[in-house]
Order: sequence, then C-alpha cells, then structure tokens
Amino acid sequence: MKILIVNPGSTSTKMGLYDGEAAVFEHTLRHKVEELSPFASISDQYDFRKQIIASELESRGIALDDIAGVVGMGGLLSPLAGGTYLVNDAMVADLRSSKYGEHASNLGGLIARALADEIGVPSYIVDPVVVDEMEDVFRISGHPEIKRRSIFHALNQKATARNFCTEHGKKYNEVNLVVVHMGGGISVSLHSKGRAIDTNNALGGCGPFTPERSGGLPSFDLIDLCFSGKYTHKEVKSMLVGKGGMSAYFNTNSMMDIENMAATDPKVKLVMDAMALQISKYIAEMSVGVCGKLDAILLTGGIAHAKPITDEITRRIGFIAPVHIYPGEDEISALAGGARRVLTGEEEARIYQG
Repeated sequence: MKILIVNPGSTSTKMGLYDGEAAVFEHTLRHKVEELSPFASISDQYDFRKQIIASELESRGIALDDIAGVVGMGGLLSPLAGGTYLVNDAMVADLRSSKYGEHASNLGGLIARALADEIGVPSYIVDPVVVDEMEDVFRISGHPEIKRRSIFHALNQKATARNFCTEHGKKYNEVNLVVVHMGGGISVSLHSKGRAIDTNNALGGCGPFTPERSGGLPSFDLIDLCFSGKYTHKEVKSMLVGKGGMSAYFNTNSMMDIENMAATDPKVKLVMDAMALQISKYIAEMSVGVCGKLDAILLTGGIAHAKPITDEITRRIGFIAPVHIYPGEDEISALAGGARRVLTGEEEARIYQG
C-alpha cells in the first residue's frame, strides 16, 4: 500500500512515499526567493508546486498508478475535530479561496486532491493546526469578549500520543496525557480519551515563552507598551511572535546556540532554565484538568533534543506522571500514518463540512 505525502511550507515543499509503514523516500525541495517572487499570493504557487512534485516523482521513476492514496498537510480551515479528512469539494473551495486565511499548507490538500484525481484514488489531510477539541469550560478566559482558542501542533502531538500508546500497549482513546511540542512555538495540551480537551494558543496567546515567541506576558505592562507610542500595532505583534522569547533576549532563535552559550554564561542559563520552568508550570496546569490523573507526560519537537531542558522539565514535573521524550517532529510519517489508518479500515475518514 503506497501512500504519497505532500507537505508545502513557506520556502520548501516536503514530500515522501511510504509503502505500508516503511518509507520509500523522503525529500525536501527548497525554493529560493527568486523562484517564489513572481507569485503575488501563495495560491498562485499551485501550478509551480504541483509541477515540481510531479518532476521529482518522474526523476525517481515513480508512477502515480502505483499509489493507493495521496495525503497533504492540512491548511487553514474551519475549526474541526482531530482525525483524517477526505479532501472533498467543500474543503477545496475553502482552501482555494483562503476563506480562513492564507498559508502555504493550504496547497497541501489542493495538490493532494489533484494528483489523486488523476489516478482515481482518495486524497486526505490529517490533524491540521485548526483542530479544536477543547471542552467549553476551558474556553472561558475571564472576559466575555475574549475566548481562549485552540491553536496547537495537532499533527505532531497526536502522532506522538499514538506512538506512546503503541509502545506501551495502551489505546489513545483510553488514556490521559499531557503532550508538549517544543519548537519555534511551544504548545502544551491535555489529551483525554482521544481528544485534546485543553491547550494553550501556541501562536499568539498564552503559554511559555519560546525561541521566538513571548508567550503570556503581564497584562498591564503589555497594555502600557501598546499605548506607549513607541511601537506600531505590527511591531508589537512582531515582539510577541517572531522577535520575542530567546530571540529578544539573545538575538537568536537557535536553541543549539542558546544551549552552547548557557554552558559558559550564567545569564543565558538563567533564561533557559526559566523557559523550562514555564513549560513545567503549564504542564502542571494542564494536569489539573483531569485532577492530576495522568498516564504520562510526553515531550516532543526539536527542543526535545536539548537534554538540559528535558532534564530540568523532568526534574520539576516528574512527580505528576512518568515523562517520555520523543525528540523531533516527523510530519511526513505522521501524515502517512493518518492516511494508512483510513486505507486499512482502522479509522473512518472524516467529512469536512466547512
């Protein structure tokens, strides 16, 4: 059972081919600025991206008629439950029009559908960032004009949770887990009985600070900053997302650099320890949602490679539940897994309503 995977990013197109659970190949096509500059919008890149994928397959001697299904990275859509979704006409319409926002990942479902239609096989997306399974009690913020929102690394978190369950003979829909994705953004989520019932807004809301995001800041101080006259609306948002966190403190978002600096500079180590502390506090906060009855705490993402950080987090929250570490983020494998579960009948494909 061969599955083709398409994962468009802002300056790259990742792709792969899986035969069952085995990777036939994974490859990243990098795009130079001059290649993308002729396109006025991301949606205008559709033909360009589709053609380079077709060319890559041809160069590898891979025929489309050998493929059982095509899966793409999920884009910005209406909030939906987690799972594998068939790319239907309603989804195509919302992705083409960028109804819920424009992002390179919107091309994932569109290209998957086009390639799959050529050979008469189904196309899918899996656990996009708009997955929203929050229970209503967790949406309350403290003011009726502001609701807590679910924006998190759903694909990697759910794939990591399933990997843990497979390894330990458990079922995802029977366990309580806190899963932490640690990368450029950090999301801390409570997974209970197969659903992410609580999470921080990992893009521009609450949560720990990250290599490039400020996380939750003291409200009055942030208000004063906004009305100080020093910064524009756009500049303040950039301070929160893109130029916040470690980038604001040390002018780098590379955790490898930060880790090396911390080895000799106590000030850098202090801030790195503070990030680990904030992550730990949010893990503890999430555990309260199930009265502390957790089966495990899972640390994943690129920063999970950093042993000083995972050790510090484990030291602080190991009393709550066992900690398991899954370094990195394997989106291609996670996408293939979602499609494979549907094609083998383990799960039913969900239908997007828009």
